[in-house]
Amino acid sequence: MQANMTIYLNERPLIISESEQNIPAGSNGAKVYLNPDTEKITKVLQKMEEGKKEAAVFITEDVKQLFKKVSLHFTVLVAAGGLITNPAGEVLMMFRRGKWDLPKGKQDPGEDLETCAVREVAEETGLHTIALTHKITETFHYYPMKTKKVLKHTHWYRMQFTGTELTVPQIEEDIQDIEWVKPENVEKYLKYSYENIREVFKVEGL
Repeated sequence: MQANMTIYLNERPLIISESEQNIPAGSNGAKVYLNPDTEKITKVLQKMEEGKKEAAVFITEDVKQLFKKVSLHFTVLVAAGGLITNPAGEVLMMFRRGKWDLPKGKQDPGEDLETCAVREVAEETGLHTIALTHKITETFHYYPMKTKKVLKHTHWYRMQFTGTELTVPQIEEDIQDIEWVKPENVEKYLKYSYENIREVFKVEGL
């Protein structure tokens, strides 16, 4: 677990941090709550879900423990995905539900995270000649699903594509297009992406 943890609720960051000094840059306008109790957590989450609060910071000595407390408000789904580059240094991005995204998906029972990440990449993109190199980071984002409030905990891996097969978008997962993006154009695509995807690129230095 990271010393700082960020949960994105409707693209708005809820940061759990050990101290105010550790708060990431760009979160200056966020209201800070010191050791929030269950009632305060509930109120802040509700306001963020409804879009009435842009950002919030919870300060606590035990980030992991407070994260557990916050996650009790959700159904947590564990997923894994990949940031894939090809021999030309291009990055794979896919267009789904109006945004540029990376391939990822839910972990199956008994499946390890690396296997899940490679399987999901194959299913969503049609690419099978993939070498997983290292873990990049973990991200957390909320979305409503029927009557549930889901918190998706995604483990991200760096991958290399070394094959010759063409990409095949998984239509049943609403993937409309897949592109190999030149490094100098990545920024343009990320403007039309999600905060947690931007975070993956930032951590990996792309």
